[in-house]
Amino acid sequence: MMTVLSLCDYTGEWSKPYREAGYDVVQVDIKHGQDVRLLRHMGPVRGILAAPPCTEMASSGARWWEEKGEGALLGALAVVDACCRIILAHRATVMWWVLENPVGRLRHYLGDPRMAFDPCDYGDPYTKRTLLWGDFKEPVMARVPAFEGSKMHLLPPSPERATLRSVTPSGFARAFFEANP
Repeated sequence: MMTVLSLCDYTGEWSKPYREAGYDVVQVDIKHGQDVRLLRHMGPVRGILAAPPCTEMASSGARWWEEKGEGALLGALAVVDACCRIILAHRATVMWWVLENPVGRLRHYLGDPRMAFDPCDYGDPYTKRTLLWGDFKEPVMARVPAFEGSKMHLLPPSPERATLRSVTPSGFARAFFEANP
């Protein structure tokens, strides 16, 4: 059976097309009680999806960076580092890998991304500029008008806000799967 690691993917939306196609998806997220920083080598893996939390990285939260201090950034970078370690540890069998995060300061630590997209590029009618690093085939775009605008900025404060903002757009998840089976 083909295994896909889905790191920092609480909702499972990004890995959903793989699960539906019969892949063995190992979904690792701290909210499910599994810390990616403690993940060990898993044996042969076909692909790796990594979506480290963006709270301390995204430009949308820049006004709070100084107030939160370096500790918050170091914690976030530790999760990114763990994702990179897992990718490196599986390099002998992995066919593709990708790490995503919204526009922000992660590019200062990983360099320029391989590509950028908005959900409307893949059929979801809103914007949320997202950057991708990795070794993967670029998905085929199916652009639609972004008539919902930047709906993520309109979400009211709530305990679920960060989770709602982090959900991978379904159109992109499907397109990525189709390009990287």
